[in-house]
Parts: sequence; structure tokens; C-alpha cells
Amino acid sequence: MIRKRSGTRGGGGPARGRLRAALGGVTTVLLTATALAALPQTTAHAADTLGAAAAEKGRYFGAAVAANHLGEAQYAATLDREFNSVTPENEMKWDAVEPNRGSFSFSRADQIVDHAQGKGMKVRGHTLVWHSQLPGWVSGLGATDLRSAMNNHITQVMTHYKGEIHSWDVVNEAFQDGGSGARRSSPFQDKLGDGFIEEAFRTARAADPNAKLCYNDYNTDGVNAKSNAVYTMVRDFKSRGVPIDCVGFQSHFNPNSPVPSDYRANLQRFADLGVDVQITELDIEGSGQAQATNYGNVVRACLAVTRCTGITVWGIPDKYSWRSSGTPLLFDDNYNKKPAYDAALSALGGTPGDPGGPGDPTAACTATYSTAEQWSGGYNGKVTITAGGSPITGWSVDVTLASPQQVVSVWNGSPTSNGDVMTVRSTWNGSLAAGASTSFGFTVNGGTTPPPQVGACTAS
Repeated sequence: MIRKRSGTRGGGGPARGRLRAALGGVTTVLLTATALAALPQTTAHAADTLGAAAAEKGRYFGAAVAANHLGEAQYAATLDREFNSVTPENEMKWDAVEPNRGSFSFSRADQIVDHAQGKGMKVRGHTLVWHSQLPGWVSGLGATDLRSAMNNHITQVMTHYKGEIHSWDVVNEAFQDGGSGARRSSPFQDKLGDGFIEEAFRTARAADPNAKLCYNDYNTDGVNAKSNAVYTMVRDFKSRGVPIDCVGFQSHFNPNSPVPSDYRANLQRFADLGVDVQITELDIEGSGQAQATNYGNVVRACLAVTRCTGITVWGIPDKYSWRSSGTPLLFDDNYNKKPAYDAALSALGGTPGDPGGPGDPTAACTATYSTAEQWSGGYNGKVTITAGGSPITGWSVDVTLASPQQVVSVWNGSPTSNGDVMTVRSTWNGSLAAGASTSFGFTVNGGTTPPPQVGACTAS
């Protein structure tokens, strides 16, 4: 896949063409934006994966990902099947990308970004300025050098991923716990003062004007002294034109720190300031129905707030969680879906109980995405359909593109439209023997990023 690290999102005007069906075994469709909107509307159906269900609600459902687990087949299969956004767990933190001053290493983070783009997923950037996981050289700098190093770090990292990150955690965990609402002691706070957060956001906006810029913190999920302090800062920033687009709520819950009763109201009051809100590191310790109820409540709270744009769970199976003894995630150690998974999917409007999907060897069919060709204003996408352990006689796959991208042609499949989602069904290539593959393709104008979101394959 060709990747342009420092470029901006591609452009391209609407293609000129008409709806045309070719005679013979292969159906080819040429679509303008108007023609795509005019396609027959599909009957609404309940999605059967987290990412697909969230996309139908206009949101993303992501997971924190560790590069060293991507080689594990079940890990990658579950990621690819269920999620449409990823956040690197540690690979974009300061000690990982700039271990020595001015010397940057992006290989591990690139591995995650490449994987996400190849599967049509979005990427959250985490994190640029944080008191933790700093290499030792940062803390030893004087104020002038520290300011220069902070701004250079933000600029270099964001430029490397320009156009490829939908939201950045620009500053992370800058406020103290407890009832003071004070700033946390850190090299940045202690040497640069309160203004370092504003400076970081202004530097970030200059580095990538199209990325959403977020402040991210924990224990801010309900109305309390800490969330009030963050609220006051965001309100001040908005009043003075400081570039902040979103606030991240980590949402780490356990029996001693449960989902607060005012969780939804707290998200809404931040949204009312004119920023998006995102649930950025969700995990809920527990098991069974109690855990499931909490997950469902969190999802419903996000859906109830128009500007809650997405949810990220902090990991995939329990065994790789940073708090694994509390079994806080949606999949157990063997990647089985827990009751919490069904509750989250049901809250999103999806249908629980289907074990299938892309990458699942027990599924009736799988769908994997790749970019075939790419140019400045668009690309050709390819989706490969592979039958599972039994023959199939037909298949369908949902493809979702972000504005201003437009599908201008589809081949080896029959497209219909349901709002922003294009459903492609098999034509001559629906019958596949067990384990056999076919593909369909499409041309997109209007830019090269982000790549399309490809949903689960449904077989008949």
C-alpha cells in the first residue's frame, strides 16, 4: 500500500458518468454521487459486529492495539472483524517515538497504522504530551529547551501521520485527582506553567489542521472537581479561540469506581461547549450480567449525546488488559464473546449471537480490504471474499466511505445504497466452494484518506 506520510488529504471533483449495466457475465456500474444516492435503498438490517453497528449510528467503535500482538491470528482476526478504529496502546507515546532528542522511530506505530489502513479502519493518535512514559532526557531540560522540544515533538509526530489520524490526544492527564481541581505536577507544568496546554494545542493545529485535537483524562466521567477543572479550561479555550475539538473520557470503571449516574449528563455538558466527546479507554472490571449492564449503559450514554463520536475499548481479550485480573474487556482469554459484548452490541442496535465475520475461520464468509491502486485524488479499492468451511451461493458486504469521497464505479458486484453505506452483493461470482475466494472492486474520487470501512461478510 502506498502511503504518503506528509501529504494532505487528496482532492478531486465529482466524476462525470451515468448508471450503466454491461451485458454478459460481469456487471459494471458507473456512479456519480447523485447516481449513488439514487440507487435502490436496501432494507435496514441489524449489524452483527461492533464496528458495523456503530457505523450505522454514525460513530466508530475502536480498540487499543499492541503491535506485538498483531502476529497472533485470533487477535488480528477479532480486531479486523469487530472494530473500525484503532488506538496504539504505547507505540505513539514519547518514549517509543523519540527515545533520544531529535531521533524519531516510527516503525512500531507504523505497523499499527498500516494494518488499520489495510482493513479500512480509522486511527486515533495517543498521546503527544503526557507526564508519564517520558524518556529521561525530557525531564532534564530547562524551560527554554523543554518548550522547543515539546513543540518539535508535536510537529514531527503529527507531520509524520498527517492526514492519517482522525483524532489526537494532544495533552493527556494534566489535572490532579482529588478535590482541588489543580494541575498535576509534571516537567511541562512545573517549568512552562499553565500555558503549556494551550501552546501544545496551537502547535498541533499548525501541524495538522484537519485532525481533531483532544484533551484526554481519567476520573472525569462524572461531575466532580477534576471534571469541573477540565470543563473550565475547555470553556476558556473555546471563548478565546484556542483550537480544541474534542474531550476524551477514559472511562476505566470497577466496583469501587462505577459508571457514575451523571455520566451522560457530564458528556452532554462538555458537548454543549461546542466540542466532540469521545470515550477513549473504556474497560469495566467485573463479569456476567453486572458487567454487561454497565457496558450497555456506557454505549447508550454515548448514543444519547449527538456529539459523542465514538468509543474505544482499551484492549481486546482480557488476558492482554493492563488490569487483566479484573477481566474488564469484551472478549475472554480465548476470544469468546462475553455477555458484555452482547450488551454493547445490542445497545448499538446490532444483533448478538452471530459468531461469524471477517477473519473468523468458522464464518460462512470473510471480507478483507486492500488498496489496489492509488493516486493524488483517489484510489481503487479491492475487497476479497473467501468462503468458510462450507460452500456458499451468495454474499454481501457493506462499504462505508467518509465525505468527500465518492464511489464512481463498481465491478464484479451489484451495489445498492442505504444512506452513507453502499452494500455490494454478488452477481456472477456468488457461488464459492469451501475456502475459495473471489473479489469485487470500486473506484473512489475525492481523496485517499481515510480508507473505506468494510463491514462483515454475509453469506447465503
